[in-house]
Amino acid sequence: MESTCSRCHEAVPAGSAFCPACGLPQLVYAEEDQLGLDQMVRQEGLVHDAATIEWKPALRVVMMIAVPSGLLCSLLSPAGILGLLWMLGASAAVIALYMRNRRPAWLTIGAGARLGLVTGILSSWMAAAFTGATLFVLRFGLHKGNIFDNFWQNLVANQMTQQWTTMGVDIQTVTIARTWLLSPEGRAAWVLCALLFLMGAMALFAAAGGALGARWVARSRRTQL
Repeated sequence: MESTCSRCHEAVPAGSAFCPACGLPQLVYAEEDQLGLDQMVRQEGLVHDAATIEWKPALRVVMMIAVPSGLLCSLLSPAGILGLLWMLGASAAVIALYMRNRRPAWLTIGAGARLGLVTGILSSWMAAAFTGATLFVLRFGLHKGNIFDNFWQNLVANQMTQQWTTMGVDIQTVTIARTWLLSPEGRAAWVLCALLFLMGAMALFAAAGGALGARWVARSRRTQL
């Protein structure tokens, strides 16, 4: 009787020790031992569905990684764009920590990507909250708003205007855009767009890191068998 591979869901011939499609090791046992094996699995939880995530322990690991990741990836972090690369490693670390005590469990790439995506979403919320709180404290608590104002005016008046002029944008359009960006509304809209872009990028990088982490865990477990 054929079974189904828990990773790729392809049919596995009866008695085959490995999946013919992806090479995942399979459990092979005699029919008379099936009842005893099923009972052992239910009682001890030795075998897990590779596409299923136990969210309660998974979220504990995610929260442990998401908080420092959000701080590192905020707009005011000195890490800058390198913070996005950190999300790859952070999501892979979530997969490794989650799977640490789940032998001989396997995790599909899709399940790893889902867990990585949750890590990226929570980290992006932390990054946005930390960025907003820091800007609020610096402007209204420490009265350091002039630092950001001078930086923004220099960026818009010099660099952006020069780039637009080089691209052939007419002077009237450049003047209108510069006036709007220097207004409080334009500055707030620009920061909001930057935060939304950062949050989306963090989620994508984290999903990719989760998929890579699941792939790495599956390969390392295969070599141990």
